[in-house]
Amino acid sequence: MTISTSKKSLLILVFLLISVLRLFAQNNNETLKTIDVIHYTFKISLSDDSNTIEGVAKVTIQFKKPITEFSLDFVEKQPDNTGMSVSSIREDNNNIAYIQGNDKLQLTIDLTKSGDIRTYTITYQGIPSDGLIISKNKYEDRTFFGDNWPDRAKNWIPVVDHPADKATVEWYITAPSHYQSIGNGVLVEQTNLGGNQTLTHWRMEEPIPTKVMVIGVARFATEYLKEIENIPVSSWVFPQDRDNGFKDYAAAIPALEFMISHVGSYPFKKLANVQSKTRYGGMENAGNIFYNENSISGTGSYESVIAHEIAHQWFGDSASELNWYHVWLSEGFATYFENLFFEDHYGRESFIKKMKADREKAIRYSKQSQAPIVDTTVTDYLKLLNPNSYEKGSWVLHMLRKELGDDLFWKGIRSYYEKYKYSNALSEDFEHVMETVSGKDLASFFKQWLYQSGHPKLAVTWGYKDALTIQINQTQKPLFTFPLDIKINYQDGSSTIVTKTVSEQTLKTILPTTKNVSSMELDPNTWLFFEQTSLIKKD
Repeated sequence: MTISTSKKSLLILVFLLISVLRLFAQNNNETLKTIDVIHYTFKISLSDDSNTIEGVAKVTIQFKKPITEFSLDFVEKQPDNTGMSVSSIREDNNNIAYIQGNDKLQLTIDLTKSGDIRTYTITYQGIPSDGLIISKNKYEDRTFFGDNWPDRAKNWIPVVDHPADKATVEWYITAPSHYQSIGNGVLVEQTNLGGNQTLTHWRMEEPIPTKVMVIGVARFATEYLKEIENIPVSSWVFPQDRDNGFKDYAAAIPALEFMISHVGSYPFKKLANVQSKTRYGGMENAGNIFYNENSISGTGSYESVIAHEIAHQWFGDSASELNWYHVWLSEGFATYFENLFFEDHYGRESFIKKMKADREKAIRYSKQSQAPIVDTTVTDYLKLLNPNSYEKGSWVLHMLRKELGDDLFWKGIRSYYEKYKYSNALSEDFEHVMETVSGKDLASFFKQWLYQSGHPKLAVTWGYKDALTIQINQTQKPLFTFPLDIKINYQDGSSTIVTKTVSEQTLKTILPTTKNVSSMELDPNTWLFFEQTSLIKKD
């Protein structure tokens, strides 16, 4: 049987249309069901002559089921001339057919078997529109910094750009010799290639998500501080900030020691703190944290950010959220552990000050957004970087600590990390671990604080005549159930704290006392996420 030229052209057009439509319909959920990237090797060549990068990516994949096509996230060339153009894809010595479009790179391959492991070599070049930030720092020196969160890696490297797909990675960075290069993992090789070019090879042997898979290339002054449990700690700063930068970034030492002693061994083989062009105050890239270029002052003002980003090495980088909606498992944890470090290092008063400030910030945010912490309606993941994920998430951990007590809380935290290190978890996984450790049913606790919007708003009245009468009104909907500590101050200078479980809209309680009451205080020891709308004495 033969096919006429006109019919052949029509069939080819139909085939291409079907392939493109199928490509555009694919999403990360489908990809995650079919493939698991287990290793990336990226060879990146950088130049001072232009912003064009040349890349060769080797992507090693384990297939979960028989398929003949799959896609990676990769931004194609755009009308403004940014984006990446693929020139070839090979498996061993065989060319692989591919289609690039709609931020996807679709490969058509020989039929796989479940469990097959194959490696694909993708050669490409282009100007990154995002992800790898090529620019000048505040001193007008040229720099190159990866900045991938949440799913911006696809702008410069072909990946599965989702936190659920973790892989090991190695970087071969070729750049002009007047730069130093840093990447995830340990330094394997540094070779002068001649022609004013240097090759730097970094290798990360622990699986990490693409959101924290980066390189940094710039003129650096580098200080190697010390080793903590065989982990080398270093500071990488612009030469102009050498003295102040080395002083400020030394704050990493006590923060690292705190996390190791309270949670577990450091999950990677180095900790480098790097001055960079990240858009964020700090970005927790695994093993090499990038801080904003204005992070250095010589006054230690960035200590809280340093503690926060170091906490992320455990929570976010090693034990990662399974999808972005559960980012509080990263940001809420890092915020609370930043505060816990301050409690350990500077005392309870410093800790309480930070917790109160966090509570006020989250309550202010609630005036503009009634979303819960786990908000599955968000499509712009950058909008998840809000006080719900950070400050309110931190408060969930704080209230859980009160619910369980310090011993069970810390046992649960360590158990959760041990179970999910180098892996992924959802909020319900964390809940299950804490229930197992404590023997308590925490379903209602997590449901109201994570999946329900709002918080308790309390209007309280009290009066004293032979007995103390207290009326507590929840003025918000839906209602919450929580323990409320009330400090009662007496005219003789003494005081006592009583705890009432509040679940209804109005709770009225009478407390017999022979002492005259002078005043009352709600939540005197700062354990409850709530808003006090009024506290009135009635005659």
